[in-house]
Amino acid sequence: MATVNVITLGCSKNLVDSERVLKLLSDAGFDAVHESEDKTDIVVINTCGFIGDAKEESVNTIMEYVNAKNQGDIAEIYVMGCLSERYRDELRDEIPEVDKFYGKFDWNTLAEDLSERHIKYSPVDRTLTTPSHHAYLKISEGCNRHCAFCAIPIITGHHKSRPMEEIENEVRMLIQRGVREFNIIAQDLSGYGLDLYGAQKLPELIERLADIPGVKWLRLHYAYPAQFPHGILEVMRNHDNVCSYLDIALQHISDNVLARMKRHINAAETRSLLAEMRHQVPDIHIRTTLMVGFPGETEADFEELLDFVREQRFERMGAFAYCEEEGTFAAINYDDEIPQEVKQARLDRLMALQEEISAEIQQQKVGSILEVVIDREEEEFYVGRTQWDSPEVDPEVLVRKSRPLTIGQFYNVRITEALPFELIGEIHDSSNAQ
Repeated sequence: MATVNVITLGCSKNLVDSERVLKLLSDAGFDAVHESEDKTDIVVINTCGFIGDAKEESVNTIMEYVNAKNQGDIAEIYVMGCLSERYRDELRDEIPEVDKFYGKFDWNTLAEDLSERHIKYSPVDRTLTTPSHHAYLKISEGCNRHCAFCAIPIITGHHKSRPMEEIENEVRMLIQRGVREFNIIAQDLSGYGLDLYGAQKLPELIERLADIPGVKWLRLHYAYPAQFPHGILEVMRNHDNVCSYLDIALQHISDNVLARMKRHINAAETRSLLAEMRHQVPDIHIRTTLMVGFPGETEADFEELLDFVREQRFERMGAFAYCEEEGTFAAINYDDEIPQEVKQARLDRLMALQEEISAEIQQQKVGSILEVVIDREEEEFYVGRTQWDSPEVDPEVLVRKSRPLTIGQFYNVRITEALPFELIGEIHDSSNAQ
């Protein structure tokens, strides 16, 4: 039985695709493993092509395994995902050592090609690579927004929602396997349902998922601020298992920059939306992403962005410097005239400000008792997260060892110390595993 090692680069949406590939490979009779360090017969690389650094990482990873193939350490290499969706012909010409390139959507034939027999594809079944108590749940693919800086619509095409019944079936299947926490992901949550049902259906979908027995936490990632589905806030407020958390990339606040970015929203509308979120869900934690150095961003625009972050005090925030992506509106129509050192200096100032804000917000949690799911055990602590913490990207809770805890269970934890991006706590005396 040949061993196939699947390597995942990029985002959690790619990880879901890799999990589906792993299941297909297992069904085809292969020993399918994920990111194994052991020597394997075949390697499948699921690439990212979102920004320059991600493209470089993908190419470097491919070349690493090409070298291993040339040395006889592996027999075959297959490449799939966003990078090969966009640059398949170029990659095929430049890296002939790769046995075959697949794109973002045709990877479901990979197992059949390797095994030379028909393998039935299930849109809901996959081999989880995450800890068994949580999983990512992709509800749509693609994006219709066409922001000036973004290559995602070029790579993934139009927004395509999955049917609600199919998503519900996947959740029920995962619950049977022990999953209790679901991180809902898409390029654009706000547009969910428009293509299938002619209306925004995110609130209805999340309400239906929240009503499924066994769902402990549902957490929402990657909403779009323009044409936001306001009904989701009521669903969040009325269902204890819908986390008071929203990942919504705002990118900027200057009207000048927002217009040049083609974000379809202005500063006043952005502030109004954020105020409504805080009013409707008082304990909401908002995660956002901001961009500095976009073509045309003046020093005044950047200072306005700093003031906005001071004003809003986002609980979770990431930022990056603009990187020109070929084929996008910005690359075609704007000069990338802001020097890299200016971009980096702005990014450093923005993130330093956010670290101060994050430290203050974290400090406010000291003394409170929070529900925490335990993800893993380390030498001195159990490590977990609250409803406001998404895996991999958000702060963790370090729980002092006073008694044995069970991975994947939920406990009440009294917070005793706070760091900018970590909380430290101890099991509350009355805590029982859930």
